[in-house]
Amino acid sequence: PPPPPPPPQKNPPRPRRTPRRNNLNPIILTESAASRLKQLLTGPSAPTDAIGIRLGVKRRGCNGLSYTLNYASAAESELWAHDEQMEAHGVKIFIEPMALMNVVGTKMDWEEDELTSEFTFTNPNAKGECGCGESFNV
Repeated sequence: PPPPPPPPQKNPPRPRRTPRRNNLNPIILTESAASRLKQLLTGPSAPTDAIGIRLGVKRRGCNGLSYTLNYASAAESELWAHDEQMEAHGVKIFIEPMALMNVVGTKMDWEEDELTSEFTFTNPNAKGECGCGESFNV
């Protein structure tokens, strides 16, 4: 006689689904800002092993928080090992963990006119800014 059929499984195993992660960058970097950052990263004042820029926020200014930009160098990889990393227009940006929630959705631009040239940040999370635009609060 043939062997008996195996008992039916009550709950067959489901294929494991991996969570999807949207590949959206935390900040929006304009081409103008990327172009200026490339100039800075290859300029004489940049470390020879500079691989990108670190974006952070510090408590200062007349409205609470201000943006910080520093070089990210290969030699100091322990500093940015836990940063959120992104790349836009050929520039690597490392966002400090403590800054991430304050800068998500921010547009970083480079603006030049007759009197000034500066990076500007348009932050949808900001509840207020000081008059000079140097600091913000969320």
